[in-house]
Amino acid sequence: MDTPRLHPDTIEEVKQRIDIVDLISERVVLKKRGREYVGLCPFHEEKSPSFTVSPAKQMYYCFGCGAGGNGIKFFMEVGKQSFSEVVFDLARRYQIPIKTLAVEQRQELEQQLSLKEQLYEIMAVAVSFYQHALSQPQGEKALDYLKVQRQLTAETIAAFQLGYSPEGWETLYRYLVEQKRYPVALVEQAGLIKARQNGSGYYDQFRDRLMIPIFDSQGRAIAFGSRTLGNEQPKYLNSPDTPLFEKGKTLFALDRAKQAIIQQDLAIVVEGYFDAIALHATGISNVVACLGTALSQEQIKLLLRYSESKQIIFNFDADQAGIKATQRAIEEINSLVYSGQVNLKILNLPDGKDADEFLKSHADGVNTYQELIEKSPFWIDWQISQILVNKDLKRGLHFQQIANSMVSLLQKLIDSNQRTFYLDYCAEILAQKDATRLPYILKNLSKQVNKPQGKSLAIKRKNILDKSEKNGSEKAEWLLLLIYLHYPEYREIILESLDEKDLIFNLPDYRWLWQVILELETQITKPRDLMSALQNHLLIITTDKNRDFNSLFHLNEHTSQEILQPEEQIKNAIIAMEKISLMEYRRYCQEQLINALDSNQREFYQQEFYQTVNKLIAIDPHYQQA
Repeated sequence: MDTPRLHPDTIEEVKQRIDIVDLISERVVLKKRGREYVGLCPFHEEKSPSFTVSPAKQMYYCFGCGAGGNGIKFFMEVGKQSFSEVVFDLARRYQIPIKTLAVEQRQELEQQLSLKEQLYEIMAVAVSFYQHALSQPQGEKALDYLKVQRQLTAETIAAFQLGYSPEGWETLYRYLVEQKRYPVALVEQAGLIKARQNGSGYYDQFRDRLMIPIFDSQGRAIAFGSRTLGNEQPKYLNSPDTPLFEKGKTLFALDRAKQAIIQQDLAIVVEGYFDAIALHATGISNVVACLGTALSQEQIKLLLRYSESKQIIFNFDADQAGIKATQRAIEEINSLVYSGQVNLKILNLPDGKDADEFLKSHADGVNTYQELIEKSPFWIDWQISQILVNKDLKRGLHFQQIANSMVSLLQKLIDSNQRTFYLDYCAEILAQKDATRLPYILKNLSKQVNKPQGKSLAIKRKNILDKSEKNGSEKAEWLLLLIYLHYPEYREIILESLDEKDLIFNLPDYRWLWQVILELETQITKPRDLMSALQNHLLIITTDKNRDFNSLFHLNEHTSQEILQPEEQIKNAIIAMEKISLMEYRRYCQEQLINALDSNQREFYQQEFYQTVNKLIAIDPHYQQA
């Protein structure tokens, strides 16, 4: 079931009860300055305070990085929690009853919360049970493995709460169900026991294994990874998916790594539990591990919350299996990679080693690893190097295979500047330092890469505004939204102007926001309530979409100057939007003229083309046809 939508009354009561100064003071040292409080921003590095908190407005805003919002937003950003989690936590703190839009939903939500709380408790007890077993004679084999083969200290073993599951079939079952009296159904839902097929009882999910607890981002145990200490298969076994745990949405050690990722603005992803543990033990703590399955978009998006510049490094094993795993991971998140939403680099350690082996085999492993991290190639450079592995450009068949692979790779790049750069780079590789061949190879390669590849690719590449046009459109649309939100008396003028010209917002994020605004206006009774309703809506919706509209909600000295003359600004913004719309249509007509199949089509689009140009000249006498 989807998470029930919180009742607006609950959200508003939480907001009303919050004292934003007290709340933020828990995380930031604030000093009073006039009517406001100031401090060092927790969202970016700074030496002089630009972070302000307004008790009157119950809002915070940073003039350095643009972060801003109310108390709920602050805890979402600092704790990297969802809107619902923050509201629930604050409601509990202030003893506010939680209401949803339907009684049935509220009851189900309360049941789910109660279930999860019980499962968290059971998992915590299981972690302690396995830890205790590791220190007993029965756990000696597991402890030796950790200390001798993995070379882990007692401090690291304790820090990661590593443990041992005894050999018996019902050891944990008896402890949790018979001694601790936890309901057997809940222990089963936690993924710790399984029902026997003949219906005669239950047996432990993990037996005679080294136990590695998996925690969520808040540090709560939600699952286990395990490693066999004998010849049992599989070698590694994870908990099944449970109400607390989904493999494709969880990363090992994220709870321990998130602060380091924020501070270093970089996340490193390794394959194995012990790779992550070994790196953390040496002080390299911005590291997480995937859970034995293909890395998913959800996992990458989870990491991107913590890196402002969206920097991620894949450090998978450098053997053939690791190379294939890296290729699969890139393909799994291709929409993020090819569009540039992730600044992805790839690190393959020398001699096919994984991170744990590398650190053990090098006297100065930590510094050497850090140097390799800094030198790790951008994902596309790595991909190109893989295309060249075991290939000889002096052999005709190999040359053709390499060129075809390069074309296939470059066609997927959306950014035209990036595509142009790598066209030159690949042409130089294929030319093999022969300057006379380079122009011919570049021309041929460019022709193949830029030829139409179907509708989806065409949509990405066609009708792209040049930089100045795009910036003009973005500024105009931003101003319209700013005026609409802060000056209710001008909303009717904006609506009429857009309708009269039949205009829509060109930028996808602003177009989406505009639709949200129009929908929310049908739900509020007072025009002044729009801002609060929109902020509440964005807190719920935009976390997963990574949209940030903070600049629209806060007027500083600069933005206030921008809208000193709202009517004039509206007029200019509408003209800019109309110009962009006409230029897009002119480009469309031009393309249709080129591809027209008969004289009637050509005549129609030719007339449309020149009429559009005339309209552009009427709007802007200085307009020059591109």
